Amino acid sequence: IVCAGGLLLVLFKERLSKAFEAGLFWTVIALLLIVAYTYRFELGEVDDRVVAQLMPGHVASHGRNAEVVRGRRGDFAVAAHINGAKVPMVIDTGATSVVLTQEAARAAGLPIEVLDYSVNVDTANGRTRAAPVTLARLAVGNLTEHDVPALVVQRGQLHNNLLGMSFLNRLDIWEVRGD
Repeated sequence: IVCAGGLLLVLFKERLSKAFEAGLFWTVIALLLIVAYTYRFELGEVDDRVVAQLMPGHVASHGRNAEVVRGRRGDFAVAAHINGAKVPMVIDTGATSVVLTQEAARAAGLPIEVLDYSVNVDTANGRTRAAPVTLARLAVGNLTEHDVPALVVQRGQLHNNLLGMSFLNRLDIWEVRGD
């Protein structure tokens, strides 16, 4: 019996090593899956941060924290949701208010036909007039604020919607670190 077993080992040595390699490979895969499942919540945050690096405007959220990556042009672009409508915005700490274009205001369901453009505002393009509004809901990632004061500028006066201080001042803390 010992001789027969030895003979089988010699004859099938190559197949046995391949079977051992396959078994080891699948054992490592199973261990990686167990580790990935164990750290699934932490890996979800990593996934969100990687997507934020690759897709400008994507907000990486974890809990009450949101992280925005600086875009290629040096700005911090975000995809905000105003009254449920997705609106591209640029974080602007120099803007005292959230400022919307007419197109963004229309998408957010604001009644632009009846707005009163009574507020003088200074922009990078010069002085213009804007209409005061209140946004029922403004969300950036997991951060949601209600009844946010904002301005809507006249047509053609602004190229980007601005996420200004009327939103940022409501946050517990915000900071800029690197990119």
